[in-house]
Amino acid sequence: MGESNEGERESGRAALGRTLKLLREKAGKSLGQLADDTGYDKSYLSRLESGVRLSKMTVMEDLDSYHGSGDLLVRLWRDARKEVVKDKYKKFMELEATARVMWMFQLRVPGLLQTEDYARAVLSGLSGARTTAGNGEEVEEQVALRMGRQELLYREPAPIVRVILDEGALRRPVPHAKVWADQLSHLVKAAELPSVAIQVLPFAAGVHDLMDSHLWLLWQRVGEPVAYVEGNGIGELFDDPDRVLAFRLSYDLVREAALTPAESTAFIKRLLEEHRS
Repeated sequence: MGESNEGERESGRAALGRTLKLLREKAGKSLGQLADDTGYDKSYLSRLESGVRLSKMTVMEDLDSYHGSGDLLVRLWRDARKEVVKDKYKKFMELEATARVMWMFQLRVPGLLQTEDYARAVLSGLSGARTTAGNGEEVEEQVALRMGRQELLYREPAPIVRVILDEGALRRPVPHAKVWADQLSHLVKAAELPSVAIQVLPFAAGVHDLMDSHLWLLWQRVGEPVAYVEGNGIGELFDDPDRVLAFRLSYDLVREAALTPAESTAFIKRLLEEHRS
């Protein structure tokens, strides 16, 4: 019997679900009673306990508060969400989570600055085809993961984040007008954070070295910076100093051609006004 269990490991999702059930039973509550008390749907809570669904972090915060369990569920949720991440992103996300400085050049609105509805639209393939094909749960898990990553913008100390957005990222709305308006408004609000700078690279800047890829440059508290480059669904992490320096020089050239943060905020506000008119 011991041999058959050798090497088996409970998944993070299963551990979270088991703990949710134990806390509920300890409180002497049925799923229906917990649903009434918390406002969450009974079937949704059941899927969380069975490990079929991974929630948003805010749900775990609510349930931790309800059960008086400190941050137990949030910590288990953070472990469970790692299983949702595709292997190629795991190392990048580990570095992102601890970075003290992050510079980005993006051809689309980056996940750290997306609203939940915009993220859902993008991850659903905009038309919603992926969701109607039966992958709604997977999309929701990815949305929850993306929203959870954004907590790093509000931690103490917050990382210094500079984002250069290609103008095309701001000219390509999602189908739902309100979702797009909310996303533009969110960018304006994000730019007001003391640790965040957003710049727009206008079409008028012409060709440049980063036209076909997204770039992240990450600095930890100690050690050399790393670069993460993504394009055509392929991501690669670079730690070779010469390669990272080359990416940084390309980034510097793009930054020089971009609008200033103040000009960029005004640019986004104009687009928002045009969209609403």
